[in-house]
Amino acid sequence: MSVAPLDAPPLVSPATHAAAVADLLRRFRALPAGTRMRLGKKSSNLFRFGGREQITDRLDTSDLTGVISVDPVGLTAEVQGMTTYEDLVAATLPYGVMPLVVPQLKTITLGGAVTGLGIESTSFRHGLPHESVREMDILTADGDVITVTPDNEHADLYRGFPNSYGTLGYALRLVIDVQPVKPYVRIEHHRVDTADLEKQITQVCDLDVADGPDFVDASVLAEGEQYLTLGWFTDEPGPAGPSDYTGQKIFWRSIDRLPTDVLTVHDYIWRWDTDWFWCSRALGAQNPVVRLFWPRRYRRSDVYRRLVSLDRRYRFSGRIRGLFGKPQEELVVQDVEIPVERLAEFLEAFHRDIGIAPFWLCPLRLRGQTTWPLYPMKADELYVNVGFWSSVEEVPGQPDAHNRRIEELVAELGGHKSLYSTVHYDEREFWEHYNGPAYRALKGRYDPHGRLPDLYTKVTGSGRA
Repeated sequence: MSVAPLDAPPLVSPATHAAAVADLLRRFRALPAGTRMRLGKKSSNLFRFGGREQITDRLDTSDLTGVISVDPVGLTAEVQGMTTYEDLVAATLPYGVMPLVVPQLKTITLGGAVTGLGIESTSFRHGLPHESVREMDILTADGDVITVTPDNEHADLYRGFPNSYGTLGYALRLVIDVQPVKPYVRIEHHRVDTADLEKQITQVCDLDVADGPDFVDASVLAEGEQYLTLGWFTDEPGPAGPSDYTGQKIFWRSIDRLPTDVLTVHDYIWRWDTDWFWCSRALGAQNPVVRLFWPRRYRRSDVYRRLVSLDRRYRFSGRIRGLFGKPQEELVVQDVEIPVERLAEFLEAFHRDIGIAPFWLCPLRLRGQTTWPLYPMKADELYVNVGFWSSVEEVPGQPDAHNRRIEELVAELGGHKSLYSTVHYDEREFWEHYNGPAYRALKGRYDPHGRLPDLYTKVTGSGRA
């Protein structure tokens, strides 16, 4: 067993974890028969605000938010399911390792990324977070805890858990792969013409090229203005030392100014979180004067998300727009995966029909040959995640027109859409895209009494979810 580094946070003992699971099971089994079960977390990164009913019977999971072990030799970590990536990274970096893929927002939980989807600039090399899972303990709707692996009697749930969003059970413990890190990340920003974007992304994501980058993503700052960002682990802090984008400087504003840069590995991992990509500008946090008085501890994606949630609940901005006679706005917050060879078509239509900028591009491919039935991407195919988080003026009489156009466009181009935000498919369309037969088979085996909502109900808000 390795000795814990002095700066490593304390780990959770297996006995403490077992006691937390036993307590959760006791409270779960005490619920009245037929009660819809849902676990409660302190934070959420979903953009499905509200629903037709609010669930009150949430089971507290605050005792399942730690790291049990880190093995820097075997390159694994054992983690409780409700652990945020902020805490997971804090626990692993002192051992010189990090998860293979760290989604860009600090309060995303490991269990949430695995039952949903997560992505970052290592995804062209390491795929999606669920692909680094070796085994999971899952709490099923009937109150059992089962261990699932790629090749045991619950392998169907192992493969079907990603993109099920807590409708097939909840991950209480996961064993994941981790990778070695160096102290810093050296990055390069390259402006790329639209016509060359597909070719450049394909080339830099070639895993057979020696000394290829460890990280790849891109930013579209305006129509026709996109920058490909490449990163390499390094031991060198750079001649001026690493940059700091947690204070007055803003990371995304450096992309078109600095051809090269260096960040600590910690700050690289969280480079987007301080300003939630570029979205905090809508809240005034990127105004230099406001920023001076905005406490640094509150420059976080979860704070901004809570502000957006309050606005959506009480319609502050909508009322103000109405008072000044301005059109209402449609929230357009989505992540979609597009085959790289169709990216140019998507960008052309997106600029023309939606008109949001900036937005993010992140290449990804499945890590191995395993396919995941509820999010059926092709093995060995390179995709590009397009992430956009903004709002546009509503089309009169069609409040969801832009989101519907995106769903149509993704389907036309053979892509996929993540389900963490609003969903506008009708039920037939939805199950065509998300493998209804496979889902129903899993639901019948692992939630035969319907104690959890089904996936369509949950992500569309068409019932109690």
